[in-house]
Amino acid sequence: MIRRMATDAMPQFPAGFLWGVSTSAHQIEGAADERGPSVWDAFTAEPGRIKDGSTAAVACDHVHRHREDVALLSGLGVNAYRFSVSWPRVLCAGGLDFYDRLVDDLCAAGVRPVPTLFHWDLPAGLDWLDRDTAARLGEYVATVAARLGDRVATWITLNEPAEHTLLGHALGVHAPGRRLLFDALPVAHHQLLAHGLAVQALRASGAGGIGIANSHGPTWPASEEQADREAADFYDLLLNRLFADPVLLGAYPDGIADAMPGDVTADLKVIGEPLDWYGVNYYAPTKVGAPQGTEIDFGGVRMPAELPFSVRRIEDTPLTDFGWPVVPQALTELLTAFHHRYGDRLPPIVITENGCSYDGLDDQPRITYLDTHIRALHRAIEAGVDVRGYFVWSLLDNFEWAEGYTQRFGLVHVDHETQRRTPKASYAWYRDFLRKQR
Repeated sequence: MIRRMATDAMPQFPAGFLWGVSTSAHQIEGAADERGPSVWDAFTAEPGRIKDGSTAAVACDHVHRHREDVALLSGLGVNAYRFSVSWPRVLCAGGLDFYDRLVDDLCAAGVRPVPTLFHWDLPAGLDWLDRDTAARLGEYVATVAARLGDRVATWITLNEPAEHTLLGHALGVHAPGRRLLFDALPVAHHQLLAHGLAVQALRASGAGGIGIANSHGPTWPASEEQADREAADFYDLLLNRLFADPVLLGAYPDGIADAMPGDVTADLKVIGEPLDWYGVNYYAPTKVGAPQGTEIDFGGVRMPAELPFSVRRIEDTPLTDFGWPVVPQALTELLTAFHHRYGDRLPPIVITENGCSYDGLDDQPRITYLDTHIRALHRAIEAGVDVRGYFVWSLLDNFEWAEGYTQRFGLVHVDHETQRRTPKASYAWYRDFLRKQR
């Protein structure tokens, strides 16, 4: 059951804690004619792929309005801003000029730039089934680091390789739209290898403050029956341990390495390059049981009947407008479980994404969501977890991938016809909370 927003004072977080908001290039930048094409451009051009038939060609027009958005960050009072660098934009002549200007403006506003180097917008013509794509990403990262490294002290290599593998390559509901099921495992391996090569490229440039943004959430068995527990354990392996163990332990969970391509032992030495911090994107736990022999709709995603598990509804739990369960206490559960599982192999944690989709400017449900999740985060710190930062997803209402513009995660409302920005009630709440933290 969700913990309702408390009436007592918010807890005080440690000095130097990073408070920020997150965005990604393809979802907000627009200016598609000023960059190369990505797999998402090809995907959105296919009829029926995007819920409202929209594209990200304009999105929030952030490339042309970034100074207005930096002013919103300054008014909000965050001390960090997580954005992503568009690999297809960097491949174009002058493509890094925009990020030069953005980083300069962030530094002038007293906001730490935290760039993510890959957030799903793979350049057209590249393929994560091809091992060479990992090497290409390492080269691109070196180019970005050489240009921005004198002003950037915190880096993120990849965002959510689990979702990019599952949704884009296993189930086909995100770009590039493949439906490979378990034959998509090489995509996971090549992304993890790319992460390790990115860490090496950043270290070679003299960079520090390096992390990754992996998505995680507790997996709850539908019952105590053995079949449900085994199904939940397998789901947890696929969505959590498959992406955390190689990075933190330098090894795949039992039975996974044999399914991966290439010299896996050598690759794991690269994948397990030490990190300065570990990013967690948290939205909700997942309730999982034995397969039921039928397709299941899970948050708008059709889960095939042949999967060895089935995702179930978490009963008596409120839902966001996206249909995601709201379970703040599961964030505490997740972080304390990571603390116990990985021990001294777990570097300091940063919550790199946490947020919710609700419509309207007077978005009180979002305020309750943020209040209860921030309290849950503090309970994890009290339990001994070393947490160093928290980023709300997202600053702006944006292009929400296959949902188009039908879901609104922003603290700031964006009219996508006029590009007018209007701060919501949640923007004011977060601003006031940050003032009290200072």
